[in-house]
Parts: sequence; C-alpha cells; structure tokens
Amino acid sequence: MHLLLIEDSPRLQASLGRGLRKAGYVVDIASDGNEGLWLAQSNRYDVIILDLMLPGLDGLSLLRRLRTEQNGTHVLILTARDTVENRVAGLQTGADDYLIKPFAFEELLARVQALCRRSYQRKSPRINIGDLEIDTVARIVRRKGKPIELTAREFMLLEYLAFRRGHVVSRTEIETHIYSDTAEVMSNVIGKAQGDEFNSASPHGRACGFVLHSLVWRQCDRISRDAKWLGPGIRSRSRHRHGFSG
Repeated sequence: MHLLLIEDSPRLQASLGRGLRKAGYVVDIASDGNEGLWLAQSNRYDVIILDLMLPGLDGLSLLRRLRTEQNGTHVLILTARDTVENRVAGLQTGADDYLIKPFAFEELLARVQALCRRSYQRKSPRINIGDLEIDTVARIVRRKGKPIELTAREFMLLEYLAFRRGHVVSRTEIETHIYSDTAEVMSNVIGKAQGDEFNSASPHGRACGFVLHSLVWRQCDRISRDAKWLGPGIRSRSRHRHGFSG
C-alpha cells in the first residue's frame, strides 16, 4: 500500500518512515504543507498521515483543499493538538481518523491498516479464496487451516491482489503501491501459498499484470506455460511471457 506522510519533524519523519516501510508500506514524505498538497494531488495514495502544524500550508487548509477537489483519499491526522475543539475541527473538515502525539507506533499502524481496509470497502477482516484464508487484522494466512509464513511485503502483495480479485492488477500498480521487486516476491508468495508440491511454478517472461480469481486456488492442474499461469489464481495477462512524539 502507498502512504503519504506529511510531517515537518525530521526525527519523526525518519522513525515513522522506517517503521512503516518495515511493515511493508511504500512511503512518500513531505516536509511542509505545500509539498504535501502537491504530492497528494499528483499521486494516488491509500492513506495520508497528516500533521496539522506545518510550514507553508497548515494541515487543516491542506485537507480542506483536498476535499474541495473531491480527493477522497483517507486521511489520518497525527498532531499534538489534543483539545476536543481541534479534534472536532479535523474530523468535520474531512479527516477519517485523529491520533494525538505522543502515540504508540503499534496504534498508528493499526489505524493505518484499518483505513487501508476501508479503502476497499471490506466489511469482514477475513478474505476467503477457496481453501485460502487471509486475516487482514491478525495478518495471518492459512491454507486448509494450516498457517503460511509470509514476510510483511509478501502479505501486502497477497492482500492487495485479494482486495482486487477478479480484476487485472498491472505490474506498474503493484510497484507503485507496494514495491519494485514484483517478480521475485510474487514467486515467493505463490510457492508459499501453494505448498511444496507446486513450488516449481513461477512467472514466465515479463508479465504485465496479474489477476486473482475467487475459486482458482483449486485449479492447480490448469497451470500452463502457454496460458502463462503464474500459479493457481494468479495469472499473467501477457502472452509473451513504542512511543513517538514530535
């Protein structure tokens, strides 16, 4: 998932950027309101983490501009302004959540995850695809009831495709929202989700897009070089191939 952090504290930029990237997110960082507004207008983000006390353009004015422009990206305000009036103003201006500094990183991460799920209108924290179950809250994947160990980025990729199952997701979109080493991590996810008996399946050539279907985790026998199957349910569309403050 692709996040925008708008925060003027270098220390908090570094600590949050490091923590969020370790959790598997792609993070862009802006140091002032004008830069943050430009990035928000120029890119598609899953969540914006927004400080209120910013140089150039304050956070509330930035948020007001985005909502006036019909930009519906979920916004989490992260600020030291802790009065009820401040919180009401932020939420009424269009923020989706409000977290006060100092804060626990684990809580921030949980709130970001919740907003990402809301982006794809998931009412249930669990996604079931055949015999595969993805728990987006506990961040656990099981196949036939047995847990599958995935890295944070591997989980992100599987979750991202699951949210869009049945729709083609381009390589560019994956690289923009998650990370650039798509082919390697895709192969890892496929191998772990399928089990040892299917670990030989891997991407062929340069795939331009992937699609996760609702039932094809059961269609392992249909993997074909000609069809460019990358694994059961993941198919190429190419024919050629704990506290923080600040």
